[in-house]
Amino acid sequence: MNIFTKNNLSKLSSLLLKKQCVFVVYLLLALVAGFKQYHHHSYNNYLIFKYVFWHTVDLQNLYHNYPEYRDSSYYGPVFSIFIAPFALLPDGLGCMLWNIANVTILLWGIYSLPISLNKRTIIAWICAHEALTALFSFQFNIALTGLILLSFSYLIKKKEVQSAFFIAFGTLVKLYGIVGLAFFFFTKNKLKFILGCFIAFAVFFALPIAISSPAFVIQSYADWYHSLAHKNDINASLTSFQDISLVGIVRRITGNINIPNTPFLLGGLILFGLPYLRIKQYKHIGFRLMLLASTLIFTVIFSSGSESPTYIIAFAGVAIWFMVQQNPKKAWIIALFIFAFILTSLSPTDIFPGPVKEFIRLYSLKALPCVIIWLTIIYQMMKEDFESYLITDNE
Repeated sequence: MNIFTKNNLSKLSSLLLKKQCVFVVYLLLALVAGFKQYHHHSYNNYLIFKYVFWHTVDLQNLYHNYPEYRDSSYYGPVFSIFIAPFALLPDGLGCMLWNIANVTILLWGIYSLPISLNKRTIIAWICAHEALTALFSFQFNIALTGLILLSFSYLIKKKEVQSAFFIAFGTLVKLYGIVGLAFFFFTKNKLKFILGCFIAFAVFFALPIAISSPAFVIQSYADWYHSLAHKNDINASLTSFQDISLVGIVRRITGNINIPNTPFLLGGLILFGLPYLRIKQYKHIGFRLMLLASTLIFTVIFSSGSESPTYIIAFAGVAIWFMVQQNPKKAWIIALFIFAFILTSLSPTDIFPGPVKEFIRLYSLKALPCVIIWLTIIYQMMKEDFESYLITDNE
């Protein structure tokens, strides 16, 4: 019996494009990853998160190395409130529910995008494997990706205060969230957005006081700053699992660990800012989505703290870029996307032989396709007229 009939393939396609199917698959990924890692005692990241809450309650320094997890936290004090419901649960249950919470926020972000439902669903499928990679590490980056998407979508929907709250929360948990401010010029009600940001940052800054004390929270923010500064100094390495970035590629290919981040970051900021000169394009949703894609990728490829699970952020940008491209998609666009999916998303898997995986890791090559796509996005944003871009199902 041939199951690959045109009718069966059509039914499968319809099933895969259902929002409910995506949610079920993501839920299963979250549960399986959480269950597997807990039973293999590979949930150190979750323990770091859990003890942010308990150390806050006990007024202990959040950024010391503790014997419970033999590592240090790099998350802001407000994270203690977000992790609290999970920290109060047994670890096995907490691990699985934590993963579910992260993918829920990610999917909320994806399905909030001002793009056709089918395109949103395909974006979710494209991100699924990278999300799984992050789920095995219990990464907050999954939820952070959703928060950045939500900050964009709510601003586009003229819900400036809600957007400001997503930005403030993301930033005060993990500094990457600050990139949501890149969408500032897309709102006409700038004063409302600015006031919303001030209020949101004040609320989230003070929120941990509810389970600690004002003096402890203020000291914790100072400790957080010093912790991040120290982490940035030690990220650069020729062999670590971090620094999967543009400058990481250069450092590892040249074998020169002393190459500084600053020139690359400044050059990246100049390129990132060039599309803002095309003010007449701001009104086009295609241009806005391309800036969103650029922001997501930029956040990762110019950070020395980027590691493999961080790439859920960048790969969401890759997926958005690909889905914004007009149909029929050009051969080079498809080839570049496939190159990214294979080298960036699949390179940590057993599809690649061990020595190849190690070579890719040692030279930070997971970042390479994202760097090329980011440069492509900048070029397209500077050159193309997005008025002709169709972002609906009727193409």
